[in-house]
Amino acid sequence: MPILYAPYHLDEHLPDLRPALPEGADVRETAADLPDADMWARLVRLHDRFADDAAAAAADGPVLAVTGDCTLSIGLAAGLQRAGTDPAVVWIDAHGDLQTLETTASGYVGGMALRFLHGYRPDLLAEPLRLRPVGEDRTLLLDGRDLDPPEADHIAATAIRHRPLDGLTAADLPEGPLLVNLDLDTLDPETMPGARYPAPDGPDEALVLQALRTITGTGRVAGLNIACTWEPGPAAPAALPARVIAAAVDALG
Repeated sequence: MPILYAPYHLDEHLPDLRPALPEGADVRETAADLPDADMWARLVRLHDRFADDAAAAAADGPVLAVTGDCTLSIGLAAGLQRAGTDPAVVWIDAHGDLQTLETTASGYVGGMALRFLHGYRPDLLAEPLRLRPVGEDRTLLLDGRDLDPPEADHIAATAIRHRPLDGLTAADLPEGPLLVNLDLDTLDPETMPGARYPAPDGPDEALVLQALRTITGTGRVAGLNIACTWEPGPAAPAALPARVIAAAVDALG
């Protein structure tokens, strides 16, 4: 199966991201000519291009993407919708990614990715991408052990379901086709060092792979984004992400 590869962190191209993709894989790299403009215009251009690439790949089956951050799941969702699929969301992450511009303490847009998928500030991304929001009642957050108080309050006040990875069964998943975002920082930092935003006390590789098998075993995964959210360069992790990517290829191929 083809692998969509988008080495970007937000609107920054990361030529040194260097995830270990399977040898001989059909890798289709997204290359976007980003405008000399503000970050939102650049993100729209990047995600629009990525959505077109995802829609084309979806004609042949599930879409596997390897990217530099979770925000590209927004473009993946738009692409699946353009291909005629209306996916629910399974978000596997050490963080909630449910902040807003009003609640964030850091200003980090990557910490808002899931909130944008739910329709927050549609003028910034959803409307230019022609993205229909995914319902909170069709969203499962897995892990999410490092939540800021506004995120915890938001989950408590909405229909978002939140549970640990351990003991996951197919019955826990939303109905219908699935968009899965797997941020590799869900792994414990001792298992995968080098994450941009490490969170202690995370699951090990075996548990993450078991959860991935449970999800892909439903046969309902329409798109899977493996977000390689580490600092690029010589110290970037290699072997563990390679095993996760290989497992995804085997499961979806």
